[in-house]
Amino acid sequence: MSEANEFSGKTIEDAIEKGLAELGVTRDAVNVEIVREPSRGILGLGGEEAIVRLTRVEPSGAPKTDAETDAKEILETLLKQMGIRSRVEILPAAESEGPDAFVLNIVGDDLGILIGRRGETLRDLEYVARLMLAPKHKSAKVVVDVEGYRVRRERVLRELAKRMAERVEASRQPITLEAMPAYERRIVHITLRDHPAVTTNSIGEGEHRRVMILHR
Repeated sequence: MSEANEFSGKTIEDAIEKGLAELGVTRDAVNVEIVREPSRGILGLGGEEAIVRLTRVEPSGAPKTDAETDAKEILETLLKQMGIRSRVEILPAAESEGPDAFVLNIVGDDLGILIGRRGETLRDLEYVARLMLAPKHKSAKVVVDVEGYRVRRERVLRELAKRMAERVEASRQPITLEAMPAYERRIVHITLRDHPAVTTNSIGEGEHRRVMILHR
């Protein structure tokens, strides 16, 4: 099993770059786990640095599939046409995404424009990439991410779901979360599906669809 190493920095990217330099590897040679987000503290005092855990990826020797290679080329072309300077790395997807899924993670500087409000631009980019890939690879599922944004967002949503579930359990009053896209609502539903005291429903239509957490 590969050894994990933790590194700190003012930002998550600083911590990652510090770790890569110390290990003498490129980003695609490690798995990155965010241990702690940076915090500013009060009046600039008492803040905490970001901490990441880097684990070397054991080379499997397995070549990338045609779908992964084609999808990477498609996304790189789209980004070039948009004038975005970046690189694309192929990563494994979560098991919940399915056996034919993989992640195209976009890496670079100042890529917030690719995420957009509530991840809308990121979803649009993923939709276009999937649409262009479909004629050759119908069963492949491309998940597009930017600097691990989805991983961080999923962590925030899981923590939010658990906190709200505790409130509902204590008050026995339902709580309705803010409007979310389908994949984010799914994270909340999955997080609470085995909760002994609460259940979840989706309400509303279109962009205004929300998750309601109710006492059982």
